[in-house]
Amino acid sequence: MRPTRPLGYALIGALLAGWEAAARAGAVNPAFLPPPSQIAGAWWALWASGQLAEHLAATLGSWAQGYALAAVLGVSLGLLMGLVPAIRAMLSTIVELLRPMPSVAIIPVAIVLFGLGDPMKRFVVAYAALWPILLNTLYGVLAVDPLLLDTARTFRLGAVRSALRVTLPAASPYIATGLRISTSIALILVITAELVASRSGLGYAVRAAEQASRVPEVYAGVLTIAVVGFLLNALFVALEGRVLAWHRGVTAREAV
Repeated sequence: MRPTRPLGYALIGALLAGWEAAARAGAVNPAFLPPPSQIAGAWWALWASGQLAEHLAATLGSWAQGYALAAVLGVSLGLLMGLVPAIRAMLSTIVELLRPMPSVAIIPVAIVLFGLGDPMKRFVVAYAALWPILLNTLYGVLAVDPLLLDTARTFRLGAVRSALRVTLPAASPYIATGLRISTSIALILVITAELVASRSGLGYAVRAAEQASRVPEVYAGVLTIAVVGFLLNALFVALEGRVLAWHRGVTAREAV
């Protein structure tokens, strides 16, 4: 555990306690900012009824499927663009045209193509998460030490084996960075799509509670989304630490 993590938890606890005290003392209007205890009660009621679990499963399902599609496409296209200059020249204009466009702008197009169901959310997530993965993979491939490639040619590995055994491992720290960035982007976009136009998911639950003026449920949904984002990032960091442990060891030896 990082030394600063307990301090962060203590600060969150202090803020919640102050929030509770201010709401109970009437310093803030509980109609707009209910105390944390009331929000916790609303959260538990939603969880006990099964509604929260259902919406959480819908959100995570769309997130996981869209993210997986983006990972496969992003890594594959990034490798191809990095290894084959002709493909890089052919696709670079398209990438630079689409990449700067805000991903939320694709939601109306996704609604037209797929309607309001889960396919729409998966498409939006895949589109948004694709670019960091693709670009980091491309930069990782282009940054591979030429000496490693010369060694692979010396051993006559061939193009495919060289890409899988040399280029891909050497570029893996860049790829991991793209994957990590995309976890948060994918969650942001799936929640946004649910807020705008969906019939399921945490974003839809927050929107429905807001329209019905169930304020504690609004805060309960928003805090659930925050916790989900925190846990997804922590999970990815833990997996990255295990998978790329070899890279940290090599880096440490090189620094000696």
